[in-house]
Amino acid sequence: MTTRFNQPLGGNEMPRFGGPATMMRLPSQPTAEGLNACFVGIPMDIGSSNRSGTRHGPRQIRAESCMLRPYNMATGAAPFEHLQVADIGDIAINTFDLKKTVDIITEAYDAILAHDCIPLTLGGDHTLTYPVLRAIARKHGPVALIHIDAHADINDEMFGEKIAHGTPFRRAFDDGLLQNDKVFQIGLRGTGYSPDDFNWARKQGWTVVQAEECWGKSLKPLIDDVRSRIGDAPTYLTYDIDSLDPAFAPGTGTVEIGGLTTWQALELVRGCAGLNLVGGDLVEVSPPYDPSGNTALIGANLLYEMLCVLPRVP
Repeated sequence: MTTRFNQPLGGNEMPRFGGPATMMRLPSQPTAEGLNACFVGIPMDIGSSNRSGTRHGPRQIRAESCMLRPYNMATGAAPFEHLQVADIGDIAINTFDLKKTVDIITEAYDAILAHDCIPLTLGGDHTLTYPVLRAIARKHGPVALIHIDAHADINDEMFGEKIAHGTPFRRAFDDGLLQNDKVFQIGLRGTGYSPDDFNWARKQGWTVVQAEECWGKSLKPLIDDVRSRIGDAPTYLTYDIDSLDPAFAPGTGTVEIGGLTTWQALELVRGCAGLNLVGGDLVEVSPPYDPSGNTALIGANLLYEMLCVLPRVP
């Protein structure tokens, strides 16, 4: 029997400003059953430490995704020709309890992964990556990690709390969720409290590429090297929108000057083609700080690019 793959609603069928308010105006469904990949939102900012607003990120990313078309003119990728994809909506977090929320997220991703579906997450603050990784590691074992961000997010505590948007990768390390020789943090920058803000990760065997090393050049050689070092290991890609310079993406909670460009972001995500990607997320879009919608528009495009580099279904 020939499988009919879901398609985004085209602009000639319905004006771009109309139609379903789903990612890329794809069909929606309540679970990941029958899907190869899914878009799923986690509308939370209760783990944020500075400016709030990322709870509105998933909705705004979906709204700005209405202009995306199914064929990637740059790479030739046509994900909707070989992947069954839908938007499965948002995780119903407990917006008053962060600790309960992380357990809710892990349980929800256990259910997604039980269908052998690859989740692409619309965030939401970066706290969410930790509970997602707990579910991913239960399914695939410890994973390689490509973490693109202005911040290392390796604090042991924030205000005495072990779980917040500045701690997910310290918790992932503590829980043995990562293959430490295959963890890459790209775009880190800004001020800190001591050299250990970045060097703690290096001491664990992680590779840290600070933003200054990326200025004024193509990042294709960097991601080619990352890909060769990861090999066929199961890999998770987490993209914090504040990795970009605020000239491109001001709509986020903890902006830092001197960041990556949008074309470098595209090089990094497109360069993940060929990896055994088992999940990905785009986090920290805070629409109230960018009335133009451009930050969410970039987020939508990067999520589409993640879809384009997912492994093909046999």
